[in-house]
Amino acid sequence: MAMLRSLREYYPDLTVIVADDSKEPLKINDSRVEYYLMPFGKGWFAGRNLAISQVTTKYVLWVDDDFLFNNKTKIETLVDVLEKTELDVVGGSVLGNVFQFKLLLEQSEHGDCLHRRVGSFRPVDGFPTCVVTSGVVNFFLAHTDRLLRVGFDPRLQRVAHSEFFIDGLGSLLVGSCPDVIIGHQAHTSQVDPELAALEKTYSKYRTNTNAQIQFKQALHYFKNHLQCST
Repeated sequence: MAMLRSLREYYPDLTVIVADDSKEPLKINDSRVEYYLMPFGKGWFAGRNLAISQVTTKYVLWVDDDFLFNNKTKIETLVDVLEKTELDVVGGSVLGNVFQFKLLLEQSEHGDCLHRRVGSFRPVDGFPTCVVTSGVVNFFLAHTDRLLRVGFDPRLQRVAHSEFFIDGLGSLLVGSCPDVIIGHQAHTSQVDPELAALEKTYSKYRTNTNAQIQFKQALHYFKNHLQCST
């Protein structure tokens, strides 16, 4: 696993927790990896809940399995931000993509309107290169207890990320530090027939069906008491 190899180059002693809902279990030869096999296709957010439930440290770093650590992936910088501010979550950037977005809630007795806008609110006090925002890219450090408090809705099985920050609106204080950068594996077509077949199967589970999109929309409006979303 390329991500794990890159991590070990910079953080050889870091414990890694893997929640895997693949059909075939992974074989990971690393004594500092805790591996949890889930029912096949259980879903992204169910996996996040399982993984985070096993964390025993003050902070937890979330990364995707196709990210690559490099000399700009300074976890200690993110730790410093959380230690010295009131932030609950602080994100970095993935090859320059910060995915910062603001959530603005317009309330009414007939149902609220949630407005999502690109950008941030203000700089983080004491950290001029970091900003306060509502949501960040899928590479972030967080207080473990505060992630557990919000949780990840296990009904969201495919392509879910922003929903966590929407669930945490009003209770999570989120920041973003673009100068902490993690890489991403380049996508190349597989020549090996077996790997190509696995990639095709994997892609199917990464894509929302029309039924799943409709379900996500209905859930989004119902659980957040919304009448509109922009």
